[in-house]
Amino acid sequence: MRTWWRDAVLYQVYPRSLADSDGDGVGDLKGITDRLDHVAALGVDGIWLSPFYPSPWADGGYDVSDFRGVDPLLGTLADFDSMVEAAHSRDLRVMIDIVPNHTSRAHPWFQAALASPDAPERDLYIFRDGAEPPTNWRSTFGGPAWTQVPDGQWYLHMFAPEQPDLNWDHPRVREEFRDILRFWSDRGVDGFRIDVAYALVKDLDPLRDLVLVDGGRFEDIAANPDHPFLDRPEVHEVYRDWNQVLSAYDPPRATVAEVWLPGERRIRYTRPDELNQAFNFEYLLTPWDADAYRRIITSSIADATRVGTVPTWVTGNHDVVRKPSLLGLPEGTDPRRWLLSNEPEPDHALGRDRARALTLLTLALPGSAYVYQGEELGLPEVADLPTEALEDPRWKGSGGTDKGRDGCRVPLPWTRKGPSFGFGSNGSWLPQPSWWGEYSVQAQEEDPTSTLWLHRNALRLRRELTSDETLVWDDLNQGPILAFRRSNVLVVMNTGTSPIPMPDGEVLLASTEVFEHLPGNSTAWIRT
Repeated sequence: MRTWWRDAVLYQVYPRSLADSDGDGVGDLKGITDRLDHVAALGVDGIWLSPFYPSPWADGGYDVSDFRGVDPLLGTLADFDSMVEAAHSRDLRVMIDIVPNHTSRAHPWFQAALASPDAPERDLYIFRDGAEPPTNWRSTFGGPAWTQVPDGQWYLHMFAPEQPDLNWDHPRVREEFRDILRFWSDRGVDGFRIDVAYALVKDLDPLRDLVLVDGGRFEDIAANPDHPFLDRPEVHEVYRDWNQVLSAYDPPRATVAEVWLPGERRIRYTRPDELNQAFNFEYLLTPWDADAYRRIITSSIADATRVGTVPTWVTGNHDVVRKPSLLGLPEGTDPRRWLLSNEPEPDHALGRDRARALTLLTLALPGSAYVYQGEELGLPEVADLPTEALEDPRWKGSGGTDKGRDGCRVPLPWTRKGPSFGFGSNGSWLPQPSWWGEYSVQAQEEDPTSTLWLHRNALRLRRELTSDETLVWDDLNQGPILAFRRSNVLVVMNTGTSPIPMPDGEVLLASTEVFEHLPGNSTAWIRT
């Protein structure tokens, strides 16, 4: 039997921003259930939910206080079970986020650890003595990665201070997450997306400073070959253990890892006895250039084939600027600086065309793919959110020098007009722009040339391409033209500005209107 995830397309749901069923301005599990018909009509194979667990929401739910529950803001465990049942009845798999690197400060373990320096729970985290921070390590969200508690010790947090890192050398931590995997697998979950998968295990003996790069914000592995907390060889022991837990189910539960590493290091996480997939962020970061896409597609397929898995393509998620805006910016523009100033103004038409072309490229590639909610609508980044509305800890931790990720998390528009554009009956937790309705599902349903219909048609036709996992480069593949064959379909993307003659054959689908020529910044699928 073919393993379902090898050619699956999953739709990422950011639960607070999909649909609000009770009018409190926040999306919830019942709202997701209510919108599953939309997801199923796209033609995807399943959904991946970002965290919905009980949380103080210091980092969008990635600060978890109970790994076996549902935040009351989003519903109940019964609501979760109903959502899974509704998804399965529509032949949609359900994948959920698991956050093993850290807990919330509000987690019972950490509260017990704070109660006394002698509490056994303190060993479940990483506490150290000292008059000063134990190392120069920096938090991803700005500032030191160490915070001092009243008794004088410091605890490690690679993200916000509200997210203390767990000690993965402790057997109780390892057993806890085995049990969490079983808890959700027993409730019918089909798989897990693993947050910060490459940073769980730390080498703290001895504690040592890092060579800091990029203004001290990100720790570069190349500058620190024996990195103490990123991509440690010991982390693979954790995933070999998890593989045994999840392989005991029929069918085995699937796994996909968040690993921000280059191909050679990323692919090690997907060896047969570890995880199934790892997001290909090199592809997400590829500039609009045919040579760059050729290189990353070729190397990604080769890397995956070598360990017996498939590439896992992704062009967006809840952490990055939406592609229609990013691809409309002048080459070399730093998206963080652009978010702060909203200058220069993106070329919206160009960004839209390129994003549509990239959609057809991505969905034609062998392997699996992930679509972030709103990509099917071609949503741009909401770059001008008022500062008082921002919630992302990147904004707070950076002292206002990083606009953060809220602009890609604005709740979806379902209708042209009405309260919250159909998201809910009473506002939304992030303000929606006045022009949001023109991107709505309602508006695009009525337009056969819309981005919504492009996704539906591509996902329907994709099944004709996935009878095997072979990609064969075509002779047209040169210069600004990317061209390859899947089965009897020729896929051609023109990253240049000049049109090229259309190859012979039946045009099955194109990202823009085509006649005798394929315009620049467009992609076509052609049956030959």
